[in-house]
Amino acid sequence: HSAEDKYRIWMRHRYKDCVECLGELMGHDSFQVKELSLCTLMKFVELEGQYPLIKVEWKGTLTFPCDLLKVVVDGLLPINEDASLLISRFQEYMEYDDVRYFVMKAVTASIGQVMQKTKERPLPFYQQNVFSLISPINMPNKESDMVKFMVKQDNREELKMSKLQAHRQVFEKMWLTFLKHKLPSGLYKKVLVILHDSVLPYMNEPTLMMDFLTVAYGIGGAISLLALNGLFILIHQHNLEYPDFYKKLYSLLDPSIYHVKYRARFFHLTDLFLSSSHLPAYLVAAFIKRLSRLALTAPPESLLMIIPFICNLFRRHPACKVLVHRPGGPGDMSEDPYIMEEEEPSESRALESSLWEIQTLQNHYHPDVAKAAAVLNQSLSEMEDDISGLLELSAYELFDKEVKKKAVDVPLEFEQVRGLFGKKNDIFAEHFSLD
Repeated sequence: HSAEDKYRIWMRHRYKDCVECLGELMGHDSFQVKELSLCTLMKFVELEGQYPLIKVEWKGTLTFPCDLLKVVVDGLLPINEDASLLISRFQEYMEYDDVRYFVMKAVTASIGQVMQKTKERPLPFYQQNVFSLISPINMPNKESDMVKFMVKQDNREELKMSKLQAHRQVFEKMWLTFLKHKLPSGLYKKVLVILHDSVLPYMNEPTLMMDFLTVAYGIGGAISLLALNGLFILIHQHNLEYPDFYKKLYSLLDPSIYHVKYRARFFHLTDLFLSSSHLPAYLVAAFIKRLSRLALTAPPESLLMIIPFICNLFRRHPACKVLVHRPGGPGDMSEDPYIMEEEEPSESRALESSLWEIQTLQNHYHPDVAKAAAVLNQSLSEMEDDISGLLELSAYELFDKEVKKKAVDVPLEFEQVRGLFGKKNDIFAEHFSLD
């Protein structure tokens, strides 16, 4: 080798050592050091793209430094600590279409390598870091939006990363690889919250999420409520067939539905699922009865939403009005034929019952609830009530509304005051009078 070649080789080794040191410093205790290392490495990515270390042999060769970017991604995904702050600093680079494309590929490779070593045990820190990195990914909606690239390529039309479908394939593979492994419970909920909005619309084949959502829907509790959103999209837009769907939805109705923070989302979707006029009367009656029975112990803010909800079900399914107009109803509550513990709606005998629960709520301590429940004593209008504004009604809003009410006349006494102490035969009244 000539002296110049030897110098080039020596400089290449020094550059490689520098990159390794910067990769190690991304795990430093000081955030300032981590941030500086990250920004330096990304500057190297940009410069390597402009001045490739490997000579370009033919036109159209990819000059993006994928290996260098993988060092950055590995530094962003430590196994034993939370790196969310550093990841948030990295988000500005994810606006570049080429960086986003190769980060998604690097994350997919990282998940496969790391999770394989743990033999499927959850890694809370690592998986949380991966989620922090991939959840804010802002995917382009059409190919013409893909105009921002960190590394300028000669013949971009022929390159995969300039194609929207290729982006979606990499995005899809990354999420499927991430969700293939067991997730911690808290992370499971975070994934389900964003899945319908930030993931499914950008997949080439959203139906590949069917298994994940089906398993989540079968877990129960809040996780099942959150899985409803994704299932709704697959059922309505992608013709997913889910056997015993309504049976499972019916089983989700327990006392907690009136208290969970996902209440608004759950009832919005339940309203959509029960909107079809082709549903059998026994099924809708079972939902009405179960919701009414659970309403006996629900807080006022939930009752003000659920009573119009039930009224809407009666408007859509007139055959269920027999629950309201059954002569006499059950004389004794213990004689109610409805079987609350029955998991199968068709076996619950809801249509044989009456809606005494709503009649009970007409004596509720909150006047607005009593007034809402009294609506069923009259014939219902044909127009459905709009419950969208009531879904997220909170106890604080209810209390605030009551406090701000202005009372016109307040009755203080039923008997006119006589005498000093206001008693009927007050001895003071004989000697004193009130002016």
